[in-house]
Amino acid sequence: MTDGPRGTGGAGVGGKAEARARWWPALVVAGLLGVFVGSAGYTFQYAEGLSYLSDDPTACVNCHVMRENYDGWRHASHHANATCNDCHVPHGSAVRKYWVKAEHGYRHSKGFTFNDFEEPIRMKASSRAVVVENCMRCHETIAADLTASDRGPGGRGGGHGGWFGGEDEYGVSMDCLHCHARVGHGPRR
Repeated sequence: MTDGPRGTGGAGVGGKAEARARWWPALVVAGLLGVFVGSAGYTFQYAEGLSYLSDDPTACVNCHVMRENYDGWRHASHHANATCNDCHVPHGSAVRKYWVKAEHGYRHSKGFTFNDFEEPIRMKASSRAVVVENCMRCHETIAADLTASDRGPGGRGGGHGGWFGGEDEYGVSMDCLHCHARVGHGPRR
């Protein structure tokens, strides 16, 4: 067939324009997707992303703002017994562990990229809950006393139970970190 008007079976000028009109949005989407995947891949490689899937504490100092926390951990009492992941990610479920790692990775990379994080860096409430959960997991032999409110003078389970899990007079959470914050990273600044 020869070129003919549209609708006559030919592949006239109208047919080529129609084909371009159908394909250009797909090409734009493919191009944008390629730029996104390429940028994400480069960023993941540049930031040594695979290192975050390990339990190696040096992965935490890929970002310069974590250096103080890492150095504090190296000199703190838990250095010989616990790595970053022992305290900062959940245990018992690989899905939950990597979900939290992904959440932290997203939040940290966003904060460092756009420079919108607090100095000094602070945990979110959900991260604090994971750390406290891990305190209780590792120290399970004393954990029962920590939450028992009917022991000790004044119903305060050996100095913990009556306070643990509540808030102090300033509304600050009364958990392991309230009194033992220096254990993981040394003195806070």
